Amino acid sequence: MNKEVNSTAVGIVVALFALLFMALLPISIQVKTNSTEAQSANAPVASVEYTLKAVVGQNPPMAFYGVGGSIDGVADPTLTAKTGDTVTIHLINGDPIIHDLTIDELGVTTGQLTQANETAALTFVATRPGEFTYRCATPGHDAVGMKGIIRITGEPLAVADTYTTAGTMQMAAAVPTAAPAAADAVSIVRSPVDLPAPVGNRAATTVRVDLTAQEVNGTLADGTTYHYFTFDGKVPGPMLRVRVGDTLEVHVHNATGSQFPHSIDLHAVTGPGGGAVYTQTNPGGETMFSFQALKPGLYVYHCATPSVAHHIASGMYGMILVEPEGGLPPVDKEFYVMEGEIYTMQPMGTKGNLDFSMENMLDEKPSYYVLNGASMALTSDENALRANVGDTVRIFFGVGGPNVMSSFHVIGEIFDRVYDQASLTAPPLTDVQTTIVPPGGATMVEFKVEVPGRYILVDHALSRLERGLAGYLYVEGADNPTIFHGDQITAGSGH
Repeated sequence: MNKEVNSTAVGIVVALFALLFMALLPISIQVKTNSTEAQSANAPVASVEYTLKAVVGQNPPMAFYGVGGSIDGVADPTLTAKTGDTVTIHLINGDPIIHDLTIDELGVTTGQLTQANETAALTFVATRPGEFTYRCATPGHDAVGMKGIIRITGEPLAVADTYTTAGTMQMAAAVPTAAPAAADAVSIVRSPVDLPAPVGNRAATTVRVDLTAQEVNGTLADGTTYHYFTFDGKVPGPMLRVRVGDTLEVHVHNATGSQFPHSIDLHAVTGPGGGAVYTQTNPGGETMFSFQALKPGLYVYHCATPSVAHHIASGMYGMILVEPEGGLPPVDKEFYVMEGEIYTMQPMGTKGNLDFSMENMLDEKPSYYVLNGASMALTSDENALRANVGDTVRIFFGVGGPNVMSSFHVIGEIFDRVYDQASLTAPPLTDVQTTIVPPGGATMVEFKVEVPGRYILVDHALSRLERGLAGYLYVEGADNPTIFHGDQITAGSGH
């Protein structure tokens, strides 16, 4: 009996000493940063690694190709793993353009790679089964092939999804904060008088055209910048002017500093893709094709590299005039004007460098409507249109888009002639107040200015004026009270 009591007492003392010893130790708090620490007991622990290479210019046009093992050379291979596995995907950038690898459902991404042979990796723990899409999140790239499936099998782990990666995706806020305005921003506005002289009455010939795709930071509005895609550094691209029957040799250059491939689709072309299938041009590269201008008219051209709408919305559009045999009737003043849309994550009026919004573009909700590339661009003294009383004015007007139709109107004027849908062989409409121009379409309007003053170019969906779409035509000369007379009591146009 005494032995049992003594044994119990010793045990109690030992336990107390153990507790005291533990209490005197430094307290260590372990913060879980990786869900592998919470794996279920029956989940096998394994490391699974894959290597993919982002490649442009094969079939499909863009794809992730497997490197090594059973996926070697396979385009957009299906990757597999089991719940509990630690999965690492290595990405090699096969071209000097922007690519990434993103798995939206798992919240992981490599981040953007911009240089040829640049590498990155993402790592995550597979905590739930299912089929998840890996893709390139650069606008349009997944649409032409850069996406595949990772298939995870097994039972769900009893942990929250706490994926980790060297480039963990930061979920975007509802309205992302704009970065400071780009210090190197330049004016991308093409002057409305920057257009070639009339072709006139000459024989058909061969014409060489050189266009350079340039990505530049440009001034969108006062205190606001945007990353534009351009032809030759301006929006719209240069106006091309030839005659019916000419053969055009078109050379597309892509500036070395570009981060995207670019191309051209000219609506004046009779042939596949309007030339786009021959001009998908990587940074630093040059492509070429030729075509004969078979039909007179005023035609839009634009970049046709996926996402085509993204490239257009960023400024890659212009016009080509194919004059009829003998040329156009002479006028006193000619102007080159194009309407477009810009889609940003941040709302209109935000100062700083704004980000492109794929979501707003797909929903057709522009932040800005623009003439010649920037907000209120053709209202400045530098870029306003100018004429004299008695002049006959011709405006080559087009809509780059990519989405919205225009109702082109000049406040205080009536178009004497409208070459509807830019047909130069059909009789023009006469005495027109407003003309409709679809995205990717054009018109040519002519009118005589008979009263001095300021006339405003608008899209008569007039709320767009509040989003930056307007231009001024200043007419100088003597008053003409027979046609127009009154005592001005308000400034502006009356609209």
